[in-house]
Amino acid sequence: MKIIINWVIAAIIILVAAYLVPGVAVSSFWVAFVAAVVFGVVNALIKPLVVILTLPINLITLGLFTLVINALLALLVAFVVPGFTIAGFWVALIFGIILTLINWAVERAF
Repeated sequence: MKIIINWVIAAIIILVAAYLVPGVAVSSFWVAFVAAVVFGVVNALIKPLVVILTLPINLITLGLFTLVINALLALLVAFVVPGFTIAGFWVALIFGIILTLINWAVERAF
């Protein structure tokens, strides 16, 4: 039950971030919910592997390359989930930053 609540909160956060960032479109709450589930799967399975493979670049950029990885993974989720669109890389980068900030604020609040 707790994981479903986390997905619902993540879907609401995705809707808020999509509202704040022009170029990101979410057609409905259910699309945001599916995107939240796919984000969870991508962050659990693909992101650790990509971060390990890009560790030298991450070290050189002092961790800022992680923002690029987040943007690319957001574009991957937008490609997989119909009804969730991101206009381009820079929009995905801003969306990832906003998503991270909202997630951080929600975690701090609870």
